[in-house]
Amino acid sequence: MLSNELSPAQSPGSKSESRMFNGVEKDCPSPTEKLARKESLKVQKQNYRQEKKRATKELFSALKDPSVVIMSNWLKIRGSLKSWTKLWCALKPGVLLIYKTPKTDHWVGTILLSACKLIERPSKKDGFCFKLYHPLDKSIWAVKGPKGENVGSITQPLPSNYLIFRAASESDGRCWMDALELALSCSSLYKLTAKAGKEGDISMSSESSHILHLLQSTALTDTELLQLNDTVLLGNHHMEHDGFSDKSEREAHDDWDTTANENGGRLTEESDMDQSDELSPGPQATAYVEQRCTLTYAGEASQVETVSEENKGLIWSLLKQLRPGMDLSKVVLPTFILEPRSFLDKLSDYYYHADLLSQAALEESAYGRIKQVLRWYLSGFYKKPKGLKKPYNPILGETFRCCWLHPQTNSCTFYIAEQVSHHPPISAFYVCNRKDGFSISGSILAKSKFYGNSLSAILDGKARLLFLSRDEEYVITMPYAHCKGILYGTMTLELGGKVTIECEKTKCFTELEFKLKPFLGGPCSVNQISGKIFVGEELLATVDGHWDSEVFIHEKRSGQQETLWNPSPEIRSGRLKRQVVQIDQQGEFESERLWQHVTSAIMDRDQLRATQEKFVLEEAQRREARERGDKPWIPRLFHHDSVSSEWTYRHMDARPWDPEHCLVQFEKDGVIQTHEKSLRQHNGLSYSHSWASQQKVNLELQHSLIYRGGVRAHTHTHTHTHTRPKTNRILNCCVNLMLLSVPGFSNQCARCSKEVKDIALIEASITSIQKTQQDIQR
Repeated sequence: MLSNELSPAQSPGSKSESRMFNGVEKDCPSPTEKLARKESLKVQKQNYRQEKKRATKELFSALKDPSVVIMSNWLKIRGSLKSWTKLWCALKPGVLLIYKTPKTDHWVGTILLSACKLIERPSKKDGFCFKLYHPLDKSIWAVKGPKGENVGSITQPLPSNYLIFRAASESDGRCWMDALELALSCSSLYKLTAKAGKEGDISMSSESSHILHLLQSTALTDTELLQLNDTVLLGNHHMEHDGFSDKSEREAHDDWDTTANENGGRLTEESDMDQSDELSPGPQATAYVEQRCTLTYAGEASQVETVSEENKGLIWSLLKQLRPGMDLSKVVLPTFILEPRSFLDKLSDYYYHADLLSQAALEESAYGRIKQVLRWYLSGFYKKPKGLKKPYNPILGETFRCCWLHPQTNSCTFYIAEQVSHHPPISAFYVCNRKDGFSISGSILAKSKFYGNSLSAILDGKARLLFLSRDEEYVITMPYAHCKGILYGTMTLELGGKVTIECEKTKCFTELEFKLKPFLGGPCSVNQISGKIFVGEELLATVDGHWDSEVFIHEKRSGQQETLWNPSPEIRSGRLKRQVVQIDQQGEFESERLWQHVTSAIMDRDQLRATQEKFVLEEAQRREARERGDKPWIPRLFHHDSVSSEWTYRHMDARPWDPEHCLVQFEKDGVIQTHEKSLRQHNGLSYSHSWASQQKVNLELQHSLIYRGGVRAHTHTHTHTHTRPKTNRILNCCVNLMLLSVPGFSNQCARCSKEVKDIALIEASITSIQKTQQDIQR
């Protein structure tokens, strides 16, 4: 029975009325409320449709924009008839576009990566195979092309629920795997890539674009990545609403979606998860840009210079101050013989072919590695400016930094140098590429000797090349530069002296001799080089040629001869591109900014202004030295090892690269560091993977235990283990675990052994939880 009576507490003008439904009293909205709710729902639906259009427009603009490309290259694709077709593949965030040609005029199809899984596929043929597939055997193809095409270009039939790809080599295949992993895990990166794409076309693998993003802009934090993932999930969810045919069902789903959005957009039970856990911030890296200037190449013509008449008077006035055998480090040289860059910058010329070291780290045999190291060593000499030029003497405390991107391995080689001493002039440097598994450290003492009609520039010092995963160190020396014809004849520059490359662990040894041109020698005797390669006491190969052109190696066992190094035009054009810091973002003591006025005057051929600007820097350095007095100079990035008497980079990280934990290597304010994954637990506890901090704690704990009595403290710990709370027992167990690495503390009780095993099980469980969380997040 329906009762429709006004309540005594209500007036006839009330906005709602009370009715009885099956004996239960409920409020029934008035016509005014119904109209307002209908208008509100109408506005919400209009906003909903506009948001859909905006998201669709953004996606289509990203698909059409040629600059928004993570990676693009030729790949072979297997069709339904098990035959292979070579097609052009362009990977964009969230989609893989397939064309017949790189011109993107003939669209074949678009794969929606959000519905795909990626797996490596074994193959008997050459190359590298991988497979994209839908786990439920559903279609992975989009129904329209990037320009609205309904029908793709005619090609062999392709499967609907999977595709098998073949790359030309394993390295190319790994690059594609990495790029697809990124596109699968975060398909909304097109928003970021579109911004970066305005600077130019980026056509490289995912990690290369990520490194370039780090080098050119601010970093992307884990929080932003999670927000982007949530945006994509919600965006896909909204797009699926059009699948409802029934109006009431669609409205009910809209109400559910509104409720979900009020709860933060989470549509599962995980919406109740605590969102207050702190996420590790992404790396704040230095912004690098590609350097446009080019270097000329060595050769007899570039090593000869005729002094102009206006500069001959300056040379004679300079020579009057010199005596044979005199050190030139304290002599002020005229600016017309200066190369417009610092000596710290000059030392970086040896790393334009650092990709050869990446290849050397992968060589299986010790002989193969030292051959590749020798090839890289020879690659550093053919680049030089035309004429006889000397770089600036660095100011005390001056620094220089740059890097090279490796497109083949998706890594980056960083170079850091600092002038750590002025008298004597010592330059320290550090080069590192942890992902490719090598680092180089060393220091150079630059000396100059005057011999009357000639002078020599001697680079006294050693470079130590370390292959991180093999723990192999190669000690390398440098030749000297010899300039003759100062008083009479033509001024000519040559390299001379004997150099060595030696690895104590593998017993590999290389000796090279840079030969000066003999008095009666012809053009073929210029820039000659010869050498030998030993493994132990056995001579395996000899080397000869010209260090500025082709160098041959003769294998003793096989009797064959092959080219070890040849800086051909193809090699020169394919060398790595150097990235530098823009001058307005450099520190006051960075080389380019420090010498910018001298460089500007030299480029303008204004020798007077160049001399004045150079005098200003030198006088400021003298004034600073007087104010410092007897206080020793403390370099910012390097420290002096009193044991080895060598300069060492303060932030050196010699750990092998761990792809499970290491994300990307970057540099900030001269500090080369690695951004690593961190374990995050629900209760907010974080577990750091910083090896250096763990080692520091271990050493401090060991030192404390030894200082307080060692064995007595150890025995005291065991005595009270069973009477203390469980937390103290675990702490004592950790102390005992640290004691295992201290000589004399190898013995432990049975209970400690059990607790050590328990801790090992806990650590294994933590690692498993971490992996599970990463899978969930992915």
